[in-house]
Amino acid sequence: MFRRNRRLAVLSALAATAVILSACAGSPEPVETSTGEPDLDATLTVGLVLEPSNLDIRHTSGAAIEQILIDNIYEGLVTRSQDNTIEPRLASEYEVSEDGLTYTFTLNPEVTFHNGTALTSADVVASYEAVRTDATLQGNAEFANVASIAAPDAATVVITLSAPNQNFLFTLTGPAGLVFQTGDKTDLQTAENGTGPFTLENWSKGSTITFARYDAYWGEPASVAEVVFEYIPDFTAGVNAALDGSLDVLTAVDPNLAPQLEDSGDFVLTTGRTTDKATLAFNNATAPLDDARVREALRLAIDHEGLVEAVGAGATLYGPIPELDPGYEDLADVAPYDPDRAKELLAEAGQEDLELTLTIPSFYGTTVPQVLVSDFAKVGVTLEVDAVEFPTWLEDVYTNKDYELSFVLHVEPRDFGNFANPDYYFNYDSPEVQSLYAEALAEVDEDASAELLAQAARLVSEDHAADWLYNGATITARSPLVSGFPEDSINSRINLAGVAKAAE
Repeated sequence: MFRRNRRLAVLSALAATAVILSACAGSPEPVETSTGEPDLDATLTVGLVLEPSNLDIRHTSGAAIEQILIDNIYEGLVTRSQDNTIEPRLASEYEVSEDGLTYTFTLNPEVTFHNGTALTSADVVASYEAVRTDATLQGNAEFANVASIAAPDAATVVITLSAPNQNFLFTLTGPAGLVFQTGDKTDLQTAENGTGPFTLENWSKGSTITFARYDAYWGEPASVAEVVFEYIPDFTAGVNAALDGSLDVLTAVDPNLAPQLEDSGDFVLTTGRTTDKATLAFNNATAPLDDARVREALRLAIDHEGLVEAVGAGATLYGPIPELDPGYEDLADVAPYDPDRAKELLAEAGQEDLELTLTIPSFYGTTVPQVLVSDFAKVGVTLEVDAVEFPTWLEDVYTNKDYELSFVLHVEPRDFGNFANPDYYFNYDSPEVQSLYAEALAEVDEDASAELLAQAARLVSEDHAADWLYNGATITARSPLVSGFPEDSINSRINLAGVAKAAE
């Protein structure tokens, strides 16, 4: 039995001091923080990088939309903590049968949608039946082995699977698990009707999204009256906005710009863990990258430790599973820095004068491509960098698979299944990996499942299906007046229910 331990909103005084954690050298003096009581009428302004294209989280994928909507506007039966531990949410408790087939959830009482309608188990059944039967909804594929969804009474939901699925509960922490009002006609592209601690107040496209506290929230009310997300895709502009007082919090701080915030004395800097996988994607179906020798050579040519140093934050990662996910193993032995061996492999493959194009979303900046251009040049590979707008990247690379190399941060946790999907944009097709992944999902024992994932991840790395340049770390700068702001995994989820801001 799992029981929910709700985290109360932060209503106590802020600590007297806070330690600055950053990727910068030196030992700066701690920034003094306010000891004032939280201001329940406060507006919290948060700087983010990537704005959602729309707000229809049922039909639209991507971290930008999940980052702000899940837990704040919409909720599911379960959610996940910053370290990816599964926790009850709309469910007060849940049970999983020993055979891993039956999930029984008990709903929290007095939950209402933002239009005032009470939530019942019928809303959960309708929401999940839609995911199960509608291929256009996010999570439909993950609901493939859901045999039935039933509501024995108004407060109970029972989900029965046709086969065990180790990832099913985790799937429910994402868009597939969100609960919507039965028959609701809200235009989810621009409006909402969730159950979370905030409502959507305004969206000024290309600029800001504003949330307001939902005072009738079933749990602990939010500690700020309003949250304004300000979208600033340029990292330098984000730092400037923080320094001129426009922001209370700046996320995704460029490590090379962090000293400006640190030296100002106006911000506390924290470094958080993530499941961000800085992935150098290879189009495994396109020559010459369909040759494993070429893919291995490119990996051996990269000085990963030097790249992490250039980026300024994060850690080396030589496989598809980061440390916060089940199945992680240090795979540094698979592709150690060895430019001489890289040259030999390219010669064996007849590719001594190789020319390749790297397609990269332009907002990622120039640090990573510059390192790759330099490292590849040392082994005789000429790399052309094509920086494009993110919608273009989505169309050309992600959808049409029209690329050779690409670089993008894959921030979603537990997304190893991408390498078990031959239709994913990597074009990687390994029946052995697909079989191991299927076994891992069907394994009821968590540890045994993680071991199968580790075996599959090693195979993917040994096939050199991609390169994992680094496991990202996220630097966040916050005003000393702000407390409770999440530090870990915030590129994929920012739960603001416990954030408070003291009066100046």
